[in-house]
Amino acid sequence: MDKWDKRFIEMCRLVSTWSSCARDGRQVGAVITKNNRILTTGYNGAPSGVFNCRDKGYCMRDQLKIPSGTMHELCYAVHAEQNAILQAAKLGVSVEGATLYCTHQPCSICTKMIINAGIKRVVYIKPYPDEFALKLIEEAGVELIQYQEE
Repeated sequence: MDKWDKRFIEMCRLVSTWSSCARDGRQVGAVITKNNRILTTGYNGAPSGVFNCRDKGYCMRDQLKIPSGTMHELCYAVHAEQNAILQAAKLGVSVEGATLYCTHQPCSICTKMIINAGIKRVVYIKPYPDEFALKLIEEAGVELIQYQEE
């Protein structure tokens, strides 16, 4: 780890505070960088024009008792990693060869997007219960690093 990793991890923590997720501990932030420059950011929240869980006053996943790491499609939120990649696409910014920093290890759906977007390195803080994501990352040759506090 170097000083840049620490800086961008701190940015992830800041971006995660913008999350509209109502579940405790599920505020996720992501930052995509290249050559020590921030390209895009993302946080987990409802798509544009859709009310988020805080506005609705409930979490659909909690109501349905959906375990973490399963049935991602049953959630109003778009994941932070997805939002960061989508922002790059919307703005016409290439993330080929970039590094994605995230507060949480990406799930398998985000991992597939990361691989196809050409992101070559992922640095995260907290693990996530998705063994398939780890298998995909390894097979695709994407560097995956859990950030260690100093």
